[in-house]
Amino acid sequence: MSNPILVEVTRGAVVESRHRGAFAVLDARGDILAAAGDIESPVFPRSAVKAIQALPLVESGGAAAFGYGGAELALAQASHGGEPAHVALAKSMLKRAGLDEAALLCGAQLPSHAPAAEALLRRGEEPGPLHNNCSGKHAGMLAVCAHLGFDPAGYVEPDHPVQRLVRQALEDVTGAGHVEALCGIDGCSIPTYAVPLEALAAGFARLATGAGLSPARAAAASAVLAAAAEHPWHVAGTGRFCTGAMQALGAGALVKTGAEGVFCAALPQAGLGIALKIDDGASRASEAAMAEILARLVPQGSKGLARWRPRMLRNRRDIHIGEVRAVAEVFAGLS
Repeated sequence: MSNPILVEVTRGAVVESRHRGAFAVLDARGDILAAAGDIESPVFPRSAVKAIQALPLVESGGAAAFGYGGAELALAQASHGGEPAHVALAKSMLKRAGLDEAALLCGAQLPSHAPAAEALLRRGEEPGPLHNNCSGKHAGMLAVCAHLGFDPAGYVEPDHPVQRLVRQALEDVTGAGHVEALCGIDGCSIPTYAVPLEALAAGFARLATGAGLSPARAAAASAVLAAAAEHPWHVAGTGRFCTGAMQALGAGALVKTGAEGVFCAALPQAGLGIALKIDDGASRASEAAMAEILARLVPQGSKGLARWRPRMLRNRRDIHIGEVRAVAEVFAGLS
């Protein structure tokens, strides 16, 4: 099955590039509101499922024990840009759990936020694990270890107790098996499991509503989503799509990207979950497609999403040369 073209890139009046992909919009019962392409084949959601991976931090009591509030819970589900406040908060999370940067196994990464990276290099400093976009997630997992008495050594391994808790949460929320045969290693070294877009969208609808989850898990989901909605900057950062989309939508919405052209979203007021994957992994296309879906499902947020509908392309002389735009007819069923 060939996935449809979801996004086109123009140069002048000519379509220069095309991005194929698939998306699904479901409710918590698993009913499909809209879909396009292959939503049944497994895909790696990567960082798009960080909200689910953060549930054990709340459920274990670790967040409360270490005094983590909304900003910390937002960072625990973030792919942040490595801006100074991101780094400082991740460091604080570790300190309150009795740990430091040496415990992190996510690897060093230059901040993706260009001014932060430039400032770091001007100071003659090397990037470290705290600058990694996943340092908040890892700090959260280490806090679970500290609170429950798990040995933090090797906490990224699939058979480590904290990763077993994370996998159980992923399976419970999405309803999909997370099996060894479909397990890979993410960029930050934790396990990532390939599951269908259909399951991911239904899972995010359950996150949004609590339907089908135990009372404790539903409460944790509510806390994690509220943290993201109240602190969207901590989830991504300055100029980032996830932050801008959540600011535009309000109403408790969670929007989260993953590497290789994946996005997931939870819309509490509508009771819906969204999952999409761009075949070639292009983030310019996944942002355009997600902006189109969100604007059609939440019309009151469309104004704040306008810069991605379409995203204007400019050359190095700031001349408008084209655009990245969703193929409107593919998304017509959402209106």
